[in-house]
Amino acid sequence: MFKSGKLLVSIVECGRRCPSGMITGGKGDQSLNIIHDLCYRPDGTQILVAAGNHVVVYDASDGTVIQALKGHKDTVYCVTYAKDGKRFASGAADKTVIIWTAKCEGILKYTHNDAIQALAYNPITQQLASCAVSDFGLWSPEQKNVNKQKVTARITACSWTNDGQYLALGFYNGMISLRTKNGDDTKVRIERSGGHPVWALQWSPSKDEAQEVLAVADWGRRLSFYRLNGTQTSKDSEVPFDPLFIKYFHGTDFIVSGGSSKGASLFTKEGKELGPICENMESWVTCAAPHPETHEVAVGTAAGKITKYQISFNTVHGLYKERYVYRVGVTDVIVQHLLTQDKVRIRCKELIKKVAVYKNKLAIQLTNRILIYELNDSDSMTYRIHSMINMKVECNLLVVTSQHVILCMEKKLQCIEFQGVVAREWILDALIRYIKVIGGAAGREGLLVGLKSGQVLQVFVDNPFPISVLKHSQPIRCLDMSARRTKIAIVDEESNCLVFDVNTKELLYTEPNANSVAFNTHNEDMLCFSGKEMLSIKASTFPAHQQKMQGYVVGFCGSNVFCLNMFNMTSVEVPQSTAMYQYLERNEYQNAYDIACLGVTDTDWANLAHRTLDALELSIAKHAFKKIRNLTMLELVHSIEERQKREGDSENMKLVFQGDIAAYRGEFAAAAKLYRKAGQDSRAATMYTDLRMFKEAQEYMTGSTEKEKKELISKQAEWAADTNDAMTAANMFWQAGQRVKALELYGKHKNYVELQNKLVFLDKADKQELKVCAKYFKEGGQLAYAAESYMKLGDKKGLVDLYVQFLAWEQAFEFVKTNPEFKEDVYFPYAKHLAEEQGDFEKAQEYFFKAGKEEEASKVLESLTKNAVHLCRFEDAGYFYWKLSNMCLNLASTHGEKEQAMLTRYHEYQKLAQMYYAYHAIQRYTDEPFVSHVPEVLFNIARFLLHCMLDDGNFNRVPEGISKVSTFYTLAKQSTNPSIKAYRLARQAYDNLQRLCIPARLQENIDIGTLTIKGKPCSDNAELEPLCFRCLQKNPLLNRLGNQCVNCKQPFVFSFIGFEILALVEFIPEAGIPRNEAVELIMREPTKRAVAEKKQTSQDIMKQDSGYQRLSLGGDADDEDGNEEESPIERLINNDMLSAIDTYQPVQVDREVLRSLDPTTVLIQRWSDPLEWQYYWCRLKDQPITVCGTCQYMFQTDDWYLLSLSKGQCPFCRSPANGNI
Repeated sequence: MFKSGKLLVSIVECGRRCPSGMITGGKGDQSLNIIHDLCYRPDGTQILVAAGNHVVVYDASDGTVIQALKGHKDTVYCVTYAKDGKRFASGAADKTVIIWTAKCEGILKYTHNDAIQALAYNPITQQLASCAVSDFGLWSPEQKNVNKQKVTARITACSWTNDGQYLALGFYNGMISLRTKNGDDTKVRIERSGGHPVWALQWSPSKDEAQEVLAVADWGRRLSFYRLNGTQTSKDSEVPFDPLFIKYFHGTDFIVSGGSSKGASLFTKEGKELGPICENMESWVTCAAPHPETHEVAVGTAAGKITKYQISFNTVHGLYKERYVYRVGVTDVIVQHLLTQDKVRIRCKELIKKVAVYKNKLAIQLTNRILIYELNDSDSMTYRIHSMINMKVECNLLVVTSQHVILCMEKKLQCIEFQGVVAREWILDALIRYIKVIGGAAGREGLLVGLKSGQVLQVFVDNPFPISVLKHSQPIRCLDMSARRTKIAIVDEESNCLVFDVNTKELLYTEPNANSVAFNTHNEDMLCFSGKEMLSIKASTFPAHQQKMQGYVVGFCGSNVFCLNMFNMTSVEVPQSTAMYQYLERNEYQNAYDIACLGVTDTDWANLAHRTLDALELSIAKHAFKKIRNLTMLELVHSIEERQKREGDSENMKLVFQGDIAAYRGEFAAAAKLYRKAGQDSRAATMYTDLRMFKEAQEYMTGSTEKEKKELISKQAEWAADTNDAMTAANMFWQAGQRVKALELYGKHKNYVELQNKLVFLDKADKQELKVCAKYFKEGGQLAYAAESYMKLGDKKGLVDLYVQFLAWEQAFEFVKTNPEFKEDVYFPYAKHLAEEQGDFEKAQEYFFKAGKEEEASKVLESLTKNAVHLCRFEDAGYFYWKLSNMCLNLASTHGEKEQAMLTRYHEYQKLAQMYYAYHAIQRYTDEPFVSHVPEVLFNIARFLLHCMLDDGNFNRVPEGISKVSTFYTLAKQSTNPSIKAYRLARQAYDNLQRLCIPARLQENIDIGTLTIKGKPCSDNAELEPLCFRCLQKNPLLNRLGNQCVNCKQPFVFSFIGFEILALVEFIPEAGIPRNEAVELIMREPTKRAVAEKKQTSQDIMKQDSGYQRLSLGGDADDEDGNEEESPIERLINNDMLSAIDTYQPVQVDREVLRSLDPTTVLIQRWSDPLEWQYYWCRLKDQPITVCGTCQYMFQTDDWYLLSLSKGQCPFCRSPANGNI
């Protein structure tokens, strides 16, 4: 608890007992009797005193005078030291301020208009504030002049904030002004009620507050507290005296104040009085100064006396098990859980005298009342007010129970209920030295009381009669009772620790050098005691285990000893290993386990587990192994427990169990001996076999069966395999009859020779062995032996997969001949191999069809086609589309239900094949400028492509990858070629280009061409206009109907090299004439020619007859009128043209006309089913034409021969050059 200040030294009584060398005033000068101000040097070594007209410097330790400073001519009112300790200042009634160095040398003097009232150094800038009656000044070492400012009222006090930013001034009229460090009155002005003079003020040094707090003392007998913004922190606190000073105690929130009460008191930061520091002085206390580092305070009086006091705070605390309660800051209580270190603070805002804790109750004694707190939850650290006892009591000790508070007053115990009613009192024979609550039912708890007479009593709160427990010859200093109340330990005045049996009063043992003792709350036989800086742990009657420790013991919980050292409570974790081993030496396994549960190392747990297992104390051993998480030994313990239940607990079985334990520990020889002693040789053999110690196992195999011997060989083989001696292990497995394991080892280590040798001994019944052989032969590339294995197995599917995996296609095809059900398993992977590895798509397609995988064939070709388009390999794209069209045609012929859909796709793919094939030349022309091209061919190709793009009169049908810009650009460029001169067509091409998005690489050329064409004639070369060889009418160069005649609608037939229109007219045999007969009639020699054959040329002239243009073939020069007789086919064509033509229909011919045809003028496109063959008659015999026998496309024969000689294949379908002429 807080005690009144202890007088350390009376320094001086000024005017009565003057130190040597001190100058005193004359007779009748009473000013020397008053100590107006004093302060400590920042390091606490000196005290400055304002006494009379002198500044006296004292040694703070013994009160001797260091120096008496002369300089003032009148009474010195105030002194102050700079925070850095380099200088101090004094102010006096002579209106002067003197700055002194730390060596007591005056360095500066300046004056005010009135007497100096207060001084204060800025703690940061060392700026001095000097306050007179009517003004104040600010001086700093860096400036020569003093900045003075007038005020309207008398200044009585001043103080700087801790950060040095603001200065507080107190006035005689009760006002407070908060100014900036420059002295500006712009911060805050505090107008206080009552107008009582402010006689002292100071800023709080505490850093815990969010804002600094200004403490103010006025002569209205009030203490007030303000924030920096001018607001009050709490209500004014009334004091029973006129305060002359207010100072904050160093390092705390406590305040020292005094005055007319002839004393000084300690106050809380809210202004509540805690107690007197000094009282009943002979005169008013005029000033005080707390020591800057210690709990000392120097006090000066109006009688000229200076006294130093030491403030002491006793330890106020309580303990119950692991909950420790102690007082901090005189007004607060902290409850600490010593194991978890959780803390909770309870703020009482008053002086706390005593605390006590018991279970969920907490008692706090204040000056005028006792507060009872209760835990909200047993597991929490939150307390709430339970009740309040409004009673002012003085007691030596205080304890609390669940329903009562017990006060100890010398020889008397007083029991008070929580409602404030005194329930019971006990008057004892001697002074009470120690009291402790030892538990019990609620409202019936027991107290253990130790008296100075040496008697130990037990008092129950519901029993008026104390019970004597024992009588000792020495006074009791400390005592405790065990958890089960069977033992009691006391510490007497001679520092002996004595332990008694409660029932028999027998002294069990004595230990010397003890100052406190505590039983373990978890173990009846264990206690600890402290003394001579040693901590002793004692279990039962064993010797005590000691270790160094400061302080004294107050509690012992589990493996934690609670020690109080000075003002600090600490929890020391102590190992219990020594006590555990002491019990093990006595074979007291349960006690050893109980001690281990208090806290030992994992090594200690392991030793306990094995010792108890050796003794077959299985329950304890199991718990110990669980603690160290030894699953292996737990399994052993569980196994032994189960076998004990089944097989009993005979002596032989105990030997077996001990043998198992030895084996688990690696003591194999000892285990084998125990097994043999128990008559269990087979267990020893099994153990050695499992350990691969086969020689030792043989010693215990006497009398074993053949099966057991094979098992031994098998295990030996497994060991050989584990040691990487695979071949030895395999041979042993084969010998032991485990042929699958043997073959696995041969295969894994690629010993195919041994596998081949063992394959000879296998037949169809050995399926598992044959599967293993087949697997490893297959992995090792041993095709023949793998095939033999599958044949022995009769696994045809596996054999087929083997052939396919090894690409043994010949063997696979031979196998399929005799086993057609595996056709798909062979042909399908072979087709994929051809397509993906060899690029032979035609053959791949054939095998896809053989495998019945038409969709797969289609997907392969479509993927290749898309890739070719993306890579701008348009010739390949045309070829792949042609392949796709042929596939669709084949599907149409074999799948009747899909015929129409497949034919539609066929025609679509055929058109795409033609367009990509043609665009290949344009792409090379635009992207590969150094490749030579024939202008007429490019001109024809561009027109052909544009006609293919037509869709409702617009060029919108453009396949992916084909550039409309490149096509128009090629047409425009070739149209202006001097050999072509199609300037009108070029203009159309450039006009179309202007409506397209043109690549940057062609933009300049197109712009130049657009400008250049404007200077050319707006006409085309008439010779370029395409001639329809059926109606003999010319067509525009860009035809709105596309690649067909605008007059008769016959599709133009092109040569797929130069893309010229061939002089062909399509005809069809009449209905009823099969194709074979039609071909036979055409190829037969005609009986009569209506017109003699004459050589025809391409320079024939056009004559007008019957209203239409007709190509008249060149006549004989001897013919007088130039006319010749028309052939039957020609006559039929001309007659057909006389009728109106809405839709195109080929000319139908009968048998007579077919007979009349010259076979050399007839071309047949022999399309595959279900397409009909197409028949063409050639008007010009000097235009030889070749039809490719594969793709059925037509070519100028001269061009065909040139390409076939260079490439050896059809330029369109890439088949060998074997077309028909």
